[in-house]
Amino acid sequence: MTAPERLRFADGGAIPNSPLPVLAYHGVPGIGSPGDCAALFAANGWLGAWVDGIYTFHHFHSTAHEVLGIVAGSASVTLGGPHGTTVEVGRGDVLVLPAGTAHLNAGQSPDLVVVGAYPGGMWCDLRRGDPAERDEVLANIAAVPVPDTDPVHGPGGPLIEAWRQGVDAGGARPPG
Repeated sequence: MTAPERLRFADGGAIPNSPLPVLAYHGVPGIGSPGDCAALFAANGWLGAWVDGIYTFHHFHSTAHEVLGIVAGSASVTLGGPHGTTVEVGRGDVLVLPAGTAHLNAGQSPDLVVVGAYPGGMWCDLRRGDPAERDEVLANIAAVPVPDTDPVHGPGGPLIEAWRQGVDAGGARPPG
């Protein structure tokens, strides 16, 4: 089983992030094409797959968690907002972003192809960190359930342990 890297980001005010960690899987086998990647995610309950890139502005989703699979090319992805961390991802890497976690494409190769999906087919909104929306965003994030499956490994995957520990520790709800 591919063990993911765990990355945590503090509440940034306008960008809430999440007390749950971002999971970064490196070198996931079997996602060599958009169809293969979408099929892996779908087999593990992450649906609504799309094929595109990653926006070049800080944004987050308050109504769904998101998985991003890198099918081709590479990118520098800044996680956690303007004061976050930039990670390098390439073919075979997968990022699992809990609701509220900011992400931005800080640079990419010309051949970047990303497949994204959401647990149980949830659909996401697009937020940029407008302070006037903070109360609504926090309420949305608090209503997003922890998924039953890991998008890479299914029901017994590392996401379940990593994210349920956050819930058990009282960390599922961002501070108001």
